[in-house]
Amino acid sequence: MPRFAVGSLVRCREREWVVLPSQDDDLLLLRPLGGRASGVCGVFLPLEEHDVRPASFAPPDPAAMGDFEGGALLRDAARLSLRSGAGPFRCMGRLGFRPRPYQIVPLLMALRLDPVRLLIADDVGIGKTIEAALIARELFDRGEIARMAVICPPHLCDQWQRELQHKFALEATVVRASTAAALERRLPRGDVSIWEHFPFTIVSIDYVKNERRRDSFLRAAPELIIVDEAHAAVGMGDGAQQQRYALVRDLAARSDRHLILLTATPHSGVEHAFARLIGLIDPEFAAFDLDHMRDAERDRLARHFVQRRRADVQRWLGSNDVTPFPQRESTEVTYALPRASAYRALFDDVFAFTREQVRADHASPAAGRASEAQLRWRRRARYWAALALLRCVMSSPAAAERALRLRAADVAAPLRLTDADDERFDADLIRPFVIDPTDQEQAHDLEPAQTADLLAETDSSPSRSERARLERFAARAAALRGAEDPKLQRLIPLIQTLIDDGFNPIIYCRYIATADYVAAELARQFERIPAVRVMSVTGERSEEERDMMIAELERSPRRILVATDCLSEGINLQHSFDAVVHYDLPWNPNRLEQREGRVDRYGQRSAVVRTVLLYGQDNPMDEAVMKVLLRKAVRIHKTLGISVPLPVDSGTVVEALIAALFQPTVDQLTLFDSDRQAALLDEAQELQRIELAWDRATRREQESRTRFAQRRIKPEEVARELEESDAALGDPTAVERFVTAACARLNAALTPVSGIRGATAPVFAVPLARLPAPVREPVAHLAGADRNLLVTFTEPAPAGVEALERNHPLVVALADYLLETALLPAGMMPADAMPPAARSGVIRTRAVTKRTCLLLLRVRMLIEQGHQRDVQPLLAEELIVTGFRGSPASPTWLDQAEALALLETAQPAENLPRDARLIALRAVLDALPALDAALDQISRERALRLREAHMRVWSQVGGTQRRCACTPAGPPDILGVYVLLPVLAT
Repeated sequence: MPRFAVGSLVRCREREWVVLPSQDDDLLLLRPLGGRASGVCGVFLPLEEHDVRPASFAPPDPAAMGDFEGGALLRDAARLSLRSGAGPFRCMGRLGFRPRPYQIVPLLMALRLDPVRLLIADDVGIGKTIEAALIARELFDRGEIARMAVICPPHLCDQWQRELQHKFALEATVVRASTAAALERRLPRGDVSIWEHFPFTIVSIDYVKNERRRDSFLRAAPELIIVDEAHAAVGMGDGAQQQRYALVRDLAARSDRHLILLTATPHSGVEHAFARLIGLIDPEFAAFDLDHMRDAERDRLARHFVQRRRADVQRWLGSNDVTPFPQRESTEVTYALPRASAYRALFDDVFAFTREQVRADHASPAAGRASEAQLRWRRRARYWAALALLRCVMSSPAAAERALRLRAADVAAPLRLTDADDERFDADLIRPFVIDPTDQEQAHDLEPAQTADLLAETDSSPSRSERARLERFAARAAALRGAEDPKLQRLIPLIQTLIDDGFNPIIYCRYIATADYVAAELARQFERIPAVRVMSVTGERSEEERDMMIAELERSPRRILVATDCLSEGINLQHSFDAVVHYDLPWNPNRLEQREGRVDRYGQRSAVVRTVLLYGQDNPMDEAVMKVLLRKAVRIHKTLGISVPLPVDSGTVVEALIAALFQPTVDQLTLFDSDRQAALLDEAQELQRIELAWDRATRREQESRTRFAQRRIKPEEVARELEESDAALGDPTAVERFVTAACARLNAALTPVSGIRGATAPVFAVPLARLPAPVREPVAHLAGADRNLLVTFTEPAPAGVEALERNHPLVVALADYLLETALLPAGMMPADAMPPAARSGVIRTRAVTKRTCLLLLRVRMLIEQGHQRDVQPLLAEELIVTGFRGSPASPTWLDQAEALALLETAQPAENLPRDARLIALRAVLDALPALDAALDQISRERALRLREAHMRVWSQVGGTQRRCACTPAGPPDILGVYVLLPVLAT
């Protein structure tokens, strides 16, 4: 039994506090009466218990009487200060943003499951990270978990850390190869692991999948696991994929563990991978016949699986609730390689060289010792390597030169035949060099040197004459930079048009050499425009360096980012970029969607996102990829609003390219001949099979989104729960009203600012220099050189403008300051100073015909739920405005809505001397004890209402019934007393 009850008031260290729940009976957690979360402290009872004694909440001091505007301001300040607010959700008071209504659906699903087992597969850009973190924050605030781990690809660790910190007030620790050693040095003792010491971790799956680390992690894994990019953990490919799957499978094996899987491509085009994925949620799901599920099976799966398109959520609560997703405008832009051009001649010559290589006799001393599998592997590697080299040449002169010189120098490490013992090894080794796989931990950032690796065969090095040819090819490639590069010359006016139209584009390249080359050429081209900055960001940089470079580029008013596919997955770039140019076509439609999804997502400031596919009109490789893969992917997205993964391995398409490019013919000399194009595009049988499979996959995806869009959770149910939370904590309108009024009361009125690029809502300047130091200092680093802070009350905010929500540092500082100063004894206020937020006031008004008293109450309640019988209850708080007519001895109680309206709208009709106001106020204050029974009844009614809200969330759509008890934690605090006197008859 705790010595001090949760929610009770105590006096310690010369001030009053509220007792908070604590997991240690010897540690008393205390929060200031004002509600300031940053002021929470701990008291070690064995040493300080003698200094802790019960306390009560003091009524308003008449000497600090203010006005009704100050009373309304106090209500908003107190409400916005609540972190453990009443309402159906425990987490809302701690969020640094307001969730969109549709993002509440996975949270409702989770609260109906015990344990939580969810697959969230909403489309790219809808907000899966937010949906998962909402569940994590809610479970933590309900006391159902104490620890959590997010398992994700290494390049997403920092982004997860930022999201959890800024939006969910969760301080998480990143665990990966570059941080592990430093974290281990911070451990208190040798027998405690990283996983046990740090309650919230973001773990690189690449780091923890190792068998030695995996075992340690499994032994100490937390109660909640979130797996991001979960589709990459269920593939049937190489050893790395198997290690990822083994890790997640073993984590899922503990049936009482909460598990949330996130992916925008749950099927990944492969049915058995989807079966594996849902089997992690429940092993029985893996045996379902996905094309012929029975109703009972579909209902079971639907309790754990949500998958929605943008169209499903954009107007989820009706026409008045619009989620501002951008409109995607996709275009194709072509360039030509004239027959007489130097670039065309180089490509033809390199193509002829590669054809000679793939047709060469493979006989060698090593060939006699090789197995059939190894010989088959070598032949296939020759074909794929030739394609990889051709992709380098068509990418840019820089990539071509580097690949050709490295091959001529024969410095590449040879491929090891001893490892080539099966077909799976074959595909997994060479696929990334030619196609763009998306089922791996992260996008491969390729250098032409790696193409040279693939060309270096075990038993063959270039002859002297071949090296000479390669060196001549490389020299010719070097001479093509700039003006002789038709692809670059077509890009320049394209980017100029995007810049002129107000866009900030990302240009995606396949090779690091190409990205650096394109960035350098564009920088020279746009150096005459000072406002435009060009930067190349590639995998040559560490993740931390990439983040810093992007942040630096974002500060430029106009910007062009040239990137490789290290920035095509997971990272959010929608706040600073709004166009995508595919300089090098991806040979996988999934990669196409990943690139465009970096900017085409919720939070994009531009109403329109432009995407451009740049390709050679007379390049049959480009045309084949466009025809077979990319145009269909774009058409599906435009028609259905969804992205459907290619249902076969992209390597199947590449095999068709190989057959057409390198099959023996007598009359073919150049890749660009019309006959060659016809042959390439006429691989009818295989490509038709791919087309039919993709159509089937598209129909399956449509059906899946129809079945698992969670339409059984009615929008009106979610709207009701959000209204309950808004009433308890304050909605965006309350935030705007509070900040505007508070700054005005502090002589720092907001002033409108015009001409802000990208602004879709009013922008205001806050003169920080006029604000008190406790308000100014927490946000000083956000101000501009003029010491003004630019703010807006609508998301998304333009660059350089802060979007204010209830947990923004400015809002928190204002609410804390106003509440703390209002609770100060009158003797601590400056002489003749009226606190900005007033605990009391008296007016004569025409709004009433009989003396009326309004009370601002803070009700504290205790929640005991489910399995929590053996732990301390949770604390919830709520602000209530109530009131009565007549005297406290025989009150006629007002409806709470009427009382609130009077506080917010009643205006004084005539001046009332201060002495008269003091007499009226003291009369009410002296009679307050007569209201104790009525106020206790109000507390009990609010506790009952809170319990009903919790039970309603659990019971909707067949949720698990749980025990829930809500009781008042003592009498309510009387924060404010406001008296309205009627106008006297004349």
